[in-house]
Amino acid sequence: MELPVIQPGRRTEGRPPVFEKIGIVGLGLIGGSIALAAREIWPSSLVIGVDCKDVLETAMRLHAIDVAADDLIVLAEVDVVILAAPVRQNIALLERLDEYVGQPAVVTDTGSTKRAIVDAARLLPPRFTFVGGHPLGGAAKGGLEHARPDLFSGRPWLLAPTGDAAGEAVEKLSAFTRALGAEPRIVSVAAHDRLLAYLSHLPQLTASALMQVIGDAVGDDGLAFAGRGLLDTTRLASSPSSIWTDITATNADEIRTALDQLIAVLEDLRSDLKDGDRLADVFAAANRWRDGLNKKPD
Repeated sequence: MELPVIQPGRRTEGRPPVFEKIGIVGLGLIGGSIALAAREIWPSSLVIGVDCKDVLETAMRLHAIDVAADDLIVLAEVDVVILAAPVRQNIALLERLDEYVGQPAVVTDTGSTKRAIVDAARLLPPRFTFVGGHPLGGAAKGGLEHARPDLFSGRPWLLAPTGDAAGEAVEKLSAFTRALGAEPRIVSVAAHDRLLAYLSHLPQLTASALMQVIGDAVGDDGLAFAGRGLLDTTRLASSPSSIWTDITATNADEIRTALDQLIAVLEDLRSDLKDGDRLADVFAAANRWRDGLNKKPD
């Protein structure tokens, strides 16, 4: 293993840190944005990034982290471990923490599903306190190059604790995420996965499937005539598939239920194209829910 690279040039002191040493494994859009924000907010904290060498070079160039390493041994003395890789990679990383992190630490993740990782976290040694986490701030495109320190501003950050022992860790993570500009919200593990199946997973799969159907049908020449409506409707279709295979695999039952309900409504519309009675019902309900959504802050 190569020695970690340490970023020069610390800034002046800011607010007292929630965690003195912050370890972030995975410096994509979410992990990178956490790192950028943490360095701005807590100049006296040490932000340690673990990823592949190419990503670490970019992170150092962007001054997103203080210490860069491609090995978990650099996390030996961290106070918090933030797992920001894809879901199944985070689960695999949990199994290795005992070997590399030698002191008591809070462990959290940023994944879009919770049941699988919470089950895996039950096997952690007692010195670790795991609290599932999920910042509901993102962008259509992933990667460190799209990270920004204000990504979580005004957005919910879901925390899914299990057991009474998580109380102090939840308080610290709430303070940490609130300082990043987010609004921490406590949810149960099961409620998280059901909620996200409808709010995130179904829209993503729908947008991607819709874009494929339209693109295959009309081709590049036809898409040249598309208006703003199609662009807005299919914004999520730019998302990379790499993270979504893990999400669908670890929330398959809830996503399947959501897809079944959408398919049932589409079949109703297909069977009612001439009369339009069902269409009117769907549009009326959609308009009502959409009006409520429009009133929510961005």
